[in-house]
Amino acid sequence: MKKRYILFLFLGLISMTISAQSLAEARALYDKGEYEKAKPAFQKFVKTQPANGNYNLWYGVCCLKTGEPAEGVKYLETAVKRRVPSGQLYLAQTYNDLYRFEEAVDTYEDYIADLTKRKRPTEEAEKLLDKSRANLRMLKGVEEVCFVDSFVVDKENFLDAYRISPESGKLSMYDAYFGDSGRQGGTVYETELGNKLYYSELQPDSTLSILSRNKLLDEWSKGSLLPGSINEAMNANYPYVLTDGVTIYYASDGPESMGGYDIFVTRYNTNTDSYLTPENVGMPFNSPYNDYMYVIDEFNNLGWFASDRYQPEDKVCIYVFIPNTSKQVYNYEATDPQKMIALAQLHSIQDTWTNAEAVEAARERLRNAVSEKPQATKNYDFKFIIDDNATYYHLEDFRSAKAKELYSKYSLVEKSYKQQQAKLEEMRMEYARAGKSDKDRMSAAILDLEQRVQQLSTEIEQIAIQVRNFEKQAIK
Repeated sequence: MKKRYILFLFLGLISMTISAQSLAEARALYDKGEYEKAKPAFQKFVKTQPANGNYNLWYGVCCLKTGEPAEGVKYLETAVKRRVPSGQLYLAQTYNDLYRFEEAVDTYEDYIADLTKRKRPTEEAEKLLDKSRANLRMLKGVEEVCFVDSFVVDKENFLDAYRISPESGKLSMYDAYFGDSGRQGGTVYETELGNKLYYSELQPDSTLSILSRNKLLDEWSKGSLLPGSINEAMNANYPYVLTDGVTIYYASDGPESMGGYDIFVTRYNTNTDSYLTPENVGMPFNSPYNDYMYVIDEFNNLGWFASDRYQPEDKVCIYVFIPNTSKQVYNYEATDPQKMIALAQLHSIQDTWTNAEAVEAARERLRNAVSEKPQATKNYDFKFIIDDNATYYHLEDFRSAKAKELYSKYSLVEKSYKQQQAKLEEMRMEYARAGKSDKDRMSAAILDLEQRVQQLSTEIEQIAIQVRNFEKQAIK
């Protein structure tokens, strides 16, 4: 009996030693930020001692840091009840990631009050509090957008999933576009006319900024940083410019973002040769995770953006939506809070399907874009009058190489003109139906678009004259 007791005691001591070693190892991993590796051990310990405040904190933080805030929230709540130091900070961050912004604000305020009592610095906590307050304001203004599809792809090659029309330009990764340039960058956008580039490039301070280049004859100009406040944030990347030539979407991880990269929009002001103050496009496009590469294919009337919300580290979700001509938001006060959070999170895109016909039409456009469905065969490609004696129907009809080259440019400008003209007519009709406040908001955009349409009309006429002149010289 005595030997058996000694054996049990010995095995118990071994078990305690192994547990102690496991806890020490888990703490070491935790302190190094290797939360994925530390999480299983802390999960085991918190199950054996569910009232232990430290175990609840460590496991809850591991859940938060590995993208499982919903799993970790109850453990962090327990840690706060047990008055574990820093518990309030991590619980507030978890509430923020779960879109429970009001609770995040309250918890940050409690945390700041506690820091003040202990005469500890509060600056960082106050910044986080301001961000949660801003996120709460965004939740009260979630845009009503119809999302028609979403699919998960490899993050490394995510641009391959964007199937936009040639009329909307081209997207490329920096290395694929510039080759072995000796520099690093993010993405590149080339306009539909092929005469301008917008791209992000690594700067001497190791941050990404957005630059542009213009095509001069057959050569590109040197890159120049975009003016204004676009590049004032930490990183600016993923540029895309609408065919109006003045509206730019991009992503930034600056202080105005919810977390990681957020999507922003601004417009070029020709009078000041600068961009207006960028605006966060808000929810549901932005989230506490990384959201970027916002594209509007005006020709197909489809929008695209990427997000790594709720995805593994090497994956990203591509969302496809129907762009709004003007922003409409959900009624926050009249909507169930949980439903509002689900809409803001894009928990289910089917929740946004309020018009079955519009959804099916958009999905058909998407199918055509993905499959690159060919158009019906015509007896001619176009109709372009050279003079009273000659009308051309195919590119092969041109004798002048320069005239042929210019006609290709003419064709692209003409498509852009028709597209912007149709958009202008749509905006004018909407303006006629709008109330006074909406009219005040829309008037500047309509005036800018009218100017753009007029510029395109003049450009078309000038190019057409050049085409005819070069071709007539070749015919003589």
